[in-house]
Amino acid sequence: MPTPLRIVAFVAFLPAYRLVAAWAARHGHRIVLVVTVPASGPNRYGEENPALIESLPPEQDVLITGRLKTTAAAAIAKHAPDLIVSATFPRRIPEEVTAIPRLGAVNLHPAPLPRGRGPNPQRLIYDGDLTAGATLHRIAPGFDTGAILSRHERTLPAAVIPEIIFGAWVDLLTAALEEGTARAIAGDPGAPQDESQATAATFFTPAEEVLSWDEPARVIQRRAAALNLMAPAARAEIDGHCVLIHDVRALPDAPAARPGTILDRTGETLVIRAADTAVQITVSLLPNAAG
Repeated sequence: MPTPLRIVAFVAFLPAYRLVAAWAARHGHRIVLVVTVPASGPNRYGEENPALIESLPPEQDVLITGRLKTTAAAAIAKHAPDLIVSATFPRRIPEEVTAIPRLGAVNLHPAPLPRGRGPNPQRLIYDGDLTAGATLHRIAPGFDTGAILSRHERTLPAAVIPEIIFGAWVDLLTAALEEGTARAIAGDPGAPQDESQATAATFFTPAEEVLSWDEPARVIQRRAAALNLMAPAARAEIDGHCVLIHDVRALPDAPAARPGTILDRTGETLVIRAADTAVQITVSLLPNAAG
């Protein structure tokens, strides 16, 4: 049986910790330290760090810091880890830290690198990518630029919703973590990324969060799914009001009308004409917001 490893996990999202913890448990590894960032309101994963901290085992050592070169590096060195595993950690991990473990440091990224480098991997889906992906790569000075140890992709259905994307990611991230860590432990340096294929997954702008009824229904549904993956963020203008969109489903057919026309309404559920057919949406009014 392989020797159990001492793992330091860099995480900022509870499901990511659970994924790494499940992998460690399957192989008998021990997470000797969890490193996360201070909570300053909801982070980009849609929840505050206390949700992560409160769910950790009581015996788990945790370091909450933004000082990675000094505070984190010193604490990690004392734990003498074999491997650093980062997943959903929102900051660059410096070489002062990644050089500490004897097997190096790897990052689990929910995109098929080199496509989708950066903090917003759901941008690929928003922009029309037909697949979900996950990559385990060695951590390098540039964000998501390190050598690839494992990459997996899956074709998404045309009628995509957040639950489908998230479910695909869980499977793909688990597979990439399993395969990639085995290679890292075996000393595999990984395959360099093809820079000619690299794309940047930047944060959505406020304008991109506003859905347009002039788009086809499936495009509107896909963009809403990408925007709402971690927390509701999709918005639209209806009857002169700016509303938050919680759910979007493309309909197979609809009466002809101008895009944006309300075809049916039952409480907070509306049917809105799109460019080609219609979408059924669930909305809530944003406070102090008008179109």
